[in-house]
Amino acid sequence: MLPTPLDKPTSSIRVKAGFTTPVHIAFMVDSAFATDAFVRAQLAGWQRELGSVRRLAGNTLEAYGRDVDQFLSFLAGHAGGPVTLATLKELRGADIRAFMAQRRSETLGSRSLARVLSALKSFFRYLEREGVLRSEALNVIRTPKLPKSLPKALTVAEARGTISSSVDRDEEPWVAARDMAVLSLCYGAGLRISEALAVTGSDLEAQVLRVTGKGGKVRLVPLIEAVRKSIDLYNSLSPFKIESDEPLFRGVKGGVLSPRIIQLRMEGLRSAFGLPPSATPHALRHSFATHLLGRGGDLRAIQELLGHASLSTTQIYTAVDTDRLLESYRKAHPRG
Repeated sequence: MLPTPLDKPTSSIRVKAGFTTPVHIAFMVDSAFATDAFVRAQLAGWQRELGSVRRLAGNTLEAYGRDVDQFLSFLAGHAGGPVTLATLKELRGADIRAFMAQRRSETLGSRSLARVLSALKSFFRYLEREGVLRSEALNVIRTPKLPKSLPKALTVAEARGTISSSVDRDEEPWVAARDMAVLSLCYGAGLRISEALAVTGSDLEAQVLRVTGKGGKVRLVPLIEAVRKSIDLYNSLSPFKIESDEPLFRGVKGGVLSPRIIQLRMEGLRSAFGLPPSATPHALRHSFATHLLGRGGDLRAIQELLGHASLSTTQIYTAVDTDRLLESYRKAHPRG
């Protein structure tokens, strides 16, 4: 069997979706030994569509490209040569099951396998739309059963504690203020950590923040007073000038702030406050939604604030709130 792209070093360059990039080129180079020129051209067209039309996030683009790349390498190994259009037309459900079984044997989890299947379906739907071929092989493959997991929100007191902790004596005040401002955006505005770190000077207005989320979708999020004050404090202490087109939050050398720095800050807060391992920057976003819902927030409004494309994604928080209500009921009711 031919080697897969996992045996090769991959590019670490990440750029905006929708452009011909080193990441896209890396997919094509990896696929070159496993496919003929026609299939490679279809791969390139599919990736362009994902980036420019569907506007998938860079990480998703990279994962989808890698998944299809590995599948084509798998087929090439079985076919004994490069994958051609004829190879794809002869594709059977058994071939896909064999590939999925191999990936699972490599300790790939159900969520990752579901993503692999989604990537393959996306590629073959593209081929069908382009009039290249129509395959029924993927229609007989069931999506792996995913484990049900509810977001683990912090209590109100725990969430407040993480964004109002004191500064270490050996620490630069502006660095602590920066980290608290980022965490305040996660809890006070429901931002993903990547969204908070991407905020620029021009995104910041008096009462509203313009947020660029997944797929380049832009939404407006109101800034409550506490969050605005934390940002103003950071700005007043920061040694770097705020530029309209540059990230607001900077590293100690002036470069783009790494998410890992905020994750390490949260690890320190977990230790200080005795919080569970589930207390992460993303857990603050979960807490934002859960606490809003628990206080009567409208589910549709919360969906807009979080930037969820589907209401079903937001509805998971109703289960979180119900669990908390039942727990309170059992603890307080005489017959609980």
